[in-house]
Amino acid sequence: MESEKTWLETIWEDRQKRLILGLCLLLVVGIIAVYVQTAGFDFVDYDDQGNIKDNPKVPAGLTWDGIKWSFTTMYGSNWFPLIWLSFMLDRTIFGTWAGGFHLVNVAFHIANTILLFWVLKRYSKSLWASFFVAALFALHPLHVESVAWVTERKDVLSTLFWLLTMLAYLRYVEIPTTKRYVIICVVYTLGLMSKSMLVTLPLVLLLMDYWPLKRLLPDLGELGRAGNAGTGTSIGRLIWEKAPLFILSAVSCVVTFIAQKTGGALMRLSAVPIEYRIGNALVSYCDYIVKTFWPVGLAVFYPHPVKEIPGLKIAVSLAVLLAITIVVILLRRRRYLLVGWFWYLGTLVPVIGVVQVGGQAMADRYTYVPLIGIFIMLAWLAGDIVAQRRFRQVLAGVAGSAIIGVLGVMTFVQVSYWHDTMSLFKHTAAVTKDNYVAHSIMGVRYAEKGEMEAAMHAFDIILKMTPKDADTLYNVAKSLDVQGKTEKALEFYNRVLALVPDDADTYSALALIEARNGNLDRAVELYKEGLNKKPDDGGLHGGLGSLYLQMGRIDEAITELETAVKLKADSMIYGNLGMAVLAKGEGDKAMEYFNKAIKLDPANAEAHYNLGNCYLSQDLLAKAVSEYAKAIKIKPKYIKAYGNLAVSYARMGRVNEAVTNFRRVVELEPNSPDARFNLGNILADTGSIDEALDQLLMTVELAPQDSVAHGVFAKLLLQKGLVERAVAEYERALDIDPNNESAQTGLEQALITQSGGGQSDTSR
Repeated sequence: MESEKTWLETIWEDRQKRLILGLCLLLVVGIIAVYVQTAGFDFVDYDDQGNIKDNPKVPAGLTWDGIKWSFTTMYGSNWFPLIWLSFMLDRTIFGTWAGGFHLVNVAFHIANTILLFWVLKRYSKSLWASFFVAALFALHPLHVESVAWVTERKDVLSTLFWLLTMLAYLRYVEIPTTKRYVIICVVYTLGLMSKSMLVTLPLVLLLMDYWPLKRLLPDLGELGRAGNAGTGTSIGRLIWEKAPLFILSAVSCVVTFIAQKTGGALMRLSAVPIEYRIGNALVSYCDYIVKTFWPVGLAVFYPHPVKEIPGLKIAVSLAVLLAITIVVILLRRRRYLLVGWFWYLGTLVPVIGVVQVGGQAMADRYTYVPLIGIFIMLAWLAGDIVAQRRFRQVLAGVAGSAIIGVLGVMTFVQVSYWHDTMSLFKHTAAVTKDNYVAHSIMGVRYAEKGEMEAAMHAFDIILKMTPKDADTLYNVAKSLDVQGKTEKALEFYNRVLALVPDDADTYSALALIEARNGNLDRAVELYKEGLNKKPDDGGLHGGLGSLYLQMGRIDEAITELETAVKLKADSMIYGNLGMAVLAKGEGDKAMEYFNKAIKLDPANAEAHYNLGNCYLSQDLLAKAVSEYAKAIKIKPKYIKAYGNLAVSYARMGRVNEAVTNFRRVVELEPNSPDARFNLGNILADTGSIDEALDQLLMTVELAPQDSVAHGVFAKLLLQKGLVERAVAEYERALDIDPNNESAQTGLEQALITQSGGGQSDTSR
């Protein structure tokens, strides 16, 4: 009988394993179906720009220098080295393909979903409730921001460590050993190095002690229940057990506060009074719950209510929160209600806005972990309601499937808004009111597309809402500058400096205006003024170095550009540094810098062109052709690249390709005497004398003082037997340059031909 029981148990275990595997596969397929579209998405110009594309180190990929920087910097008002390392690794693997970064986020979300399912199953032994929580977590629209936004790698990576910490904690509870506790601390530390929001995890572990682990001594209401009295551990011992984790949380809080205060992310207390922040926090708690059950009108940015929130709204929110709290306490026999509710309330504390970071009132991404608490309440309550009633179980299964299906469709639609910057912020502006961030970013995009009227309209809307918003003033100035309204642009740039005296971008913009107007010394002064206030700004050093290069101050240019690349891995700066060292005759070093520029940005046409020139100078013609072709593919009207590509083909003996590319140069620049001259020369080499003569005639008409052109034109005239005209052109060449030996020799030959009875030319 014993062997038969063991056999039946084995069959059941195998079936359950197969069921769990099938459910995991279902979760994976659901996530992929919803999020695979992100493979074709771009980065969005809202933090992705600064964190990835313009980051000082990420564009260089994973390097030792980047690893050191990740652990020692507080870039972006945060300290999360593992996020920087993950971005660097993505850059090494995927290059500039944004879809690769997106898919990594999706992969982390899949891992988190499966881990959440497994963790809850291990803790509670409840399969279907755990699965329902995981399914809600996987496909809820509120979680789109955390997954579809590359910058929010913070959420998906830190949550991976959150769940791994919970798993490690369970193993410790099962067999308490020092080694297992050390693993908890290590994994938790990695989580804090991904996002400081994990500081509440020790409190969640205490909740897990209460339920479902039931390690906490029973309360008075449960003392009479069989199997409870006399078991468990005191709350004091459980807290003491987690003392190292609380210490890690405290350290993380201090580091985060310093980073955000240093970076300017923390708003001054006077900017948003404490009563506003508390009121907004209460309302946000309730708004998140509303959006959990009715996830519509979701936006990437919800403006903070700078005016006082209606007292009635705050009072209602407080009443709702208190009512739910009282209910879960009264129903504490259903421990999961209390645990789920306090999971939700507690994990939101760091981001609820009492300490205001940024200008948002709330953010969908903040719910990535907290909503697990609400999902636990719903899943286990539903399980209790349908327990022991087959019909209700079937009905609950159908209803649950329908809910997940609807959420999946809504999530798919919400993900689609993240396709690109403009679609995201058009949607954001449509579903929110007075959203200055959305209008500002839309204005920038309109300006980039040349739709200046639309851009200025967007900026006007923002300035009416926030007349002293420095970012908007800068964008207005930039747009005015593009339109050629320099004086007006200068006015707005100066307004930015009045608000943010150390704004590096503004100093750079002002310096560029002065350089464009020929005031190079004043441009240098502006760069230096900016560097006095921000000595470690790579952009300012790069701009000053480029200006020195333009002025021919090569040594100073190299010094500034070398400093710049140490501070900021930027393709243009490396390209300019290559030009500077090339001017010093250091060709190999120049090629190294051009290659670095291309690695950082394969679409840097200038770097490809300059690298091609280096290859051409070394007679590495095939490599030169390759680089020129890449430059032209990026920049289809790149005249210099067409010209040097033609020269390369000519040296290789591929005359037809050379002619084709010289013709393209003439098409793009018909009034260029050099283009006409080069085409005429190559046509003459192919024997197309008549067409070559036409091109040389145009050359001397466009450049009447070009002695060489007159000489070559004369040579072709002589070949056609037009001796008198040839003599006249040779004489014209010598009048311009008496030292033109080729023209002198040609004239002598023409005169001999003429005296020997050569053919007289007639008018062409």
